[in-house]
Amino acid sequence: MKPTSRAVRALVRGGRTTGQPLPHHPAEYEIHDPGEIGDLLAAWPRDTGSGGPLVCACSGHEGFVTLYEASGQSVRTLPLSRAEPLAHLLGPTAEGIPARHRARWARAAPGPLRAYAEAVARGKDPGRPAVPLALVFTWLGTRREHEADAASVLAVEAPMRLLADEPTADLAWAVRETDRGGLDGAVRFFAGDAFTTRHPKRRRVPDTARDLLLRYARSHRPADLAVLERRLLRAPDDRVRRS
Repeated sequence: MKPTSRAVRALVRGGRTTGQPLPHHPAEYEIHDPGEIGDLLAAWPRDTGSGGPLVCACSGHEGFVTLYEASGQSVRTLPLSRAEPLAHLLGPTAEGIPARHRARWARAAPGPLRAYAEAVARGKDPGRPAVPLALVFTWLGTRREHEADAASVLAVEAPMRLLADEPTADLAWAVRETDRGGLDGAVRFFAGDAFTTRHPKRRRVPDTARDLLLRYARSHRPADLAVLERRLLRAPDDRVRRS
């Protein structure tokens, strides 16, 4: 039995196999699909030495792919510089695993955002979609089976980019307009670096939106509550939306 045959998960981190990665290609992602794991096992080189991590990727110039068994124990690690047999699986090409994840991510986007997602998945510049910010919160809040696979990484990073430069007043109004799933995405955004690193003047959130975020976090995302309480600064509530 090959020592890699116990693998049920793969972690791909840093570096690249061949060629330049597509824009927004995940720097780190996981593979869980049994068929994709099987593809990796079939292509895995036989002379890579004993299992366990072999490479430090601290420099950012080298990466690796590590296989894990069900217990969480790593069973084999391969530097990406020696992963030529896996390049067609790990690379951001039409037949690669990340490309398959990109296509799945694009199909899962809300209808009005699907063209935008499909353009990003092909490595194109899609421009900014003309969609309500409330829908972007819903996209960000969508539940996913594996939060760390390539599709899910993109599904978080893409809406985060769309929200990052929006004025706080517009974001706060979108909190009022979004659905339950969107509140989950809104809490995720307001508790993240894209918002919490803003200048304090840009972190003033009207009371109605602030209360919605804190109430949702208290019930459904308690790990984010302390950050929100510190970072969401109060602003007078404005119940009339500016045109």
